[in-house]
Amino acid sequence: MILRSERPADAGAIRALTKAAFAGAPHASGTEAAIVDALRSDGALTLSLVAEDAQGIVAHLCFSPVRIGGRDCGWFGLGPVSVAPHRQGEGIGSRLIRDGLSRLRNMAANGCVVLGDPGFYARFGFAPAPGLTFDGAPPEYFLQGTFSGPTPSGLVTYHPAFYEN
Repeated sequence: MILRSERPADAGAIRALTKAAFAGAPHASGTEAAIVDALRSDGALTLSLVAEDAQGIVAHLCFSPVRIGGRDCGWFGLGPVSVAPHRQGEGIGSRLIRDGLSRLRNMAANGCVVLGDPGFYARFGFAPAPGLTFDGAPPEYFLQGTFSGPTPSGLVTYHPAFYEN
């Protein structure tokens, strides 16, 4: 298995993977694939990685810029994270998240937020941040990882693609 940056020819496979990964998931909005497509179209995929084996792409994740309190603070949002249903539970997503966070740090990012299960994301250094809020999300599920500098405070907004779909 190799982890690599997405290539232009990967878009269709990533779309199909994302749809399959979120199909029937209780927390899914059904718009995850459209969000990734819109981020790509708008040039807002700061980092988009895939895990690929001999059969093809089996996992994908992306990071895009977020604003905190209406400002660019050098922070990014993780997600969506997709793993092929038949490969879930094998640690592929975790491996991809670790690699992605390492790459994001090397890009001089100040931090990252994610909306997700605190029990899962704690293993990557994410924790609730009382000063960071996201409309409509229970605070215990909106998590942050600070890479450098102080943790900012304020309302976090993602790229418009997350709200338009």
